[in-house]
Amino acid sequence: MSELLSEASLDQLFRHARTFNAWLPKEVSDEQLQQIYELAKFGPTSANSSPARVVFVKSRAAKAKLEPFLSDGNRAKTMEAPVTAIVATDHAFYEKLPKLFPHADARSWFVGNQPLIDTTAFRNATLQGAYLLLAARAVGLDCGPMSGFDNAGVDAAFFAGTSIKSNFLISIGYGDASRNLFARSPRLGFDEACTIA
Repeated sequence: MSELLSEASLDQLFRHARTFNAWLPKEVSDEQLQQIYELAKFGPTSANSSPARVVFVKSRAAKAKLEPFLSDGNRAKTMEAPVTAIVATDHAFYEKLPKLFPHADARSWFVGNQPLIDTTAFRNATLQGAYLLLAARAVGLDCGPMSGFDNAGVDAAFFAGTSIKSNFLISIGYGDASRNLFARSPRLGFDEACTIA
């Protein structure tokens, strides 16, 4: 049986974690990005499908490629962030199922069934993006997840000629709590959002 995480850990992952809009001028290393993925990859997906693909936009050239496709409200904060992850979905994920789910012919469940491919890919890659966010927080980094960009433009710039489509972005770094950090918005209470059946 797993043990409950410490209060400090729960605060870091959930209760005190925030969506940051400003960043300290502190680098995020390639090793840290690898560490984030090495944790996030263990989050569950259906049939271990693992359809998320991530581009960590870090270099000046990659940021310049991303910038034209950001909404006006997201441009400055994204360019300031040390790294922005493009969380994307591989709609040909099932081609890797012989490796990822070897105890059944899971590839055959998807071939030719585009609605099932699309639903499975989107759902599970979105889950993996959330795991990535929590993994970044777990290793001491802050995050700024966002929509607000031109998906088609990002797909053409970063995924042309592939079966991969962008889903959402997560800026990653060391958040600057002294700038543009909004008061925490309310959340729904258990009785408003949940039932026990």
